[in-house]
Amino acid sequence: MILNKVNLALGISLYLCIEAALIAATAVKGADKVKDDLPVSSPKVSKSKSEVQLEQVPKDSATKKNNLNAGELLKESDKYRGASVFGISWNVAVETMEDGEKSSRSYSVKAKDQNALAECTLPARLKGEVFLFKERVMWFIKPGVRKPLAISSRQRVSGQAATGDIASTNYSRDYKAKFIRTEKIDDEEAHLLSLKAIAKNVTYDGINYWVSVKRKVALKAEFLTVSGEVFKVATFVYKNQLATAKGKIPFVSTMQIEDAQNPGNITTLTYDSPEEDDLDNSIFNINNIIR
Repeated sequence: MILNKVNLALGISLYLCIEAALIAATAVKGADKVKDDLPVSSPKVSKSKSEVQLEQVPKDSATKKNNLNAGELLKESDKYRGASVFGISWNVAVETMEDGEKSSRSYSVKAKDQNALAECTLPARLKGEVFLFKERVMWFIKPGVRKPLAISSRQRVSGQAATGDIASTNYSRDYKAKFIRTEKIDDEEAHLLSLKAIAKNVTYDGINYWVSVKRKVALKAEFLTVSGEVFKVATFVYKNQLATAKGKIPFVSTMQIEDAQNPGNITTLTYDSPEEDDLDNSIFNINNIIR
């Protein structure tokens, strides 16, 4: 009798031990599953100051809903600054105030599709100098010198104005556009686009670009360094009219470029006499220029 009770007690103890082991195993397995299901943290990627600023304000939901095409908007805004598949000519005066000193130059500009040519008309000592922008290569041709010189479109012509500011007006060719948000610039609704250079030989590494919602013209640009810092700021005015086959359209009259670090250093480009012209491609042939 006593032996039977002992065996019964041992059996119950063994059962309880097995049950406890099974519960423990189930708990461990569950914990592992929870651990596996937890999201894995991605490594943090540092962003430039400009990128952080662009993300601080949420995108405009209405514009997002309308599926805004940033590339098409950029292309549309280009035509009000001189981009044309047919050809446009105009004059531009470049006036600079830098460190208290004034200087000025004038150019006659012709642009068609991917190409542009700017010939200096003033001052007399620089008259005849030519900047030719062809297939994303900038050439400098000096009167009396038969060998053209390949230069950077970032090279300064006067003050804050680079050669690309004068002879390259086709941003949709040189940059990839991304819509950021819609906001007001001087009480006018504007789409903010982030432009990233698609080649190394363009004028700027990146641009924050505001385009009018209603008029589709560029209102403001922040030119960025490779690290995303703003180093020049430009504003645009459109008081000129360009007569085209489809009627008159606005054309840029003033582009004012200011040094972001030295606000007193300003270069103003004043445009006049814009005219649509069926320019012959031979105008942009470098061999014809140096003859």
